[in-house]
Amino acid sequence: MQPKKVQVDDQARACPRCGLPSARLKRLDHYISLFFIPLIPIKRGETFLECTRCGGVFDETGHSHVSPTEFRSAQTCPQCGQPVSPGFRYCPNCGQRIS
Repeated sequence: MQPKKVQVDDQARACPRCGLPSARLKRLDHYISLFFIPLIPIKRGETFLECTRCGGVFDETGHSHVSPTEFRSAQTCPQCGQPVSPGFRYCPNCGQRIS
């Protein structure tokens, strides 16, 4: 099972931490994957706000008490920007080395 962040809508919202309109409403869904390719959706996750500038994760009301390890443990690839599970040395999407 592999988590995948899905953007729920394209409307930019004000980030509760930095105040810039760069927070997006997202959801963390779980998929069965084959060779790192998500194929079959298993579980639809809760929606949350994630700021693309400061990296803050908040619930929909703007409170920062959202702290599931899945949100904070995934790092992003510096090349393609896709989430990468912790412990990976290379991005499964583009092959870029994760430092």
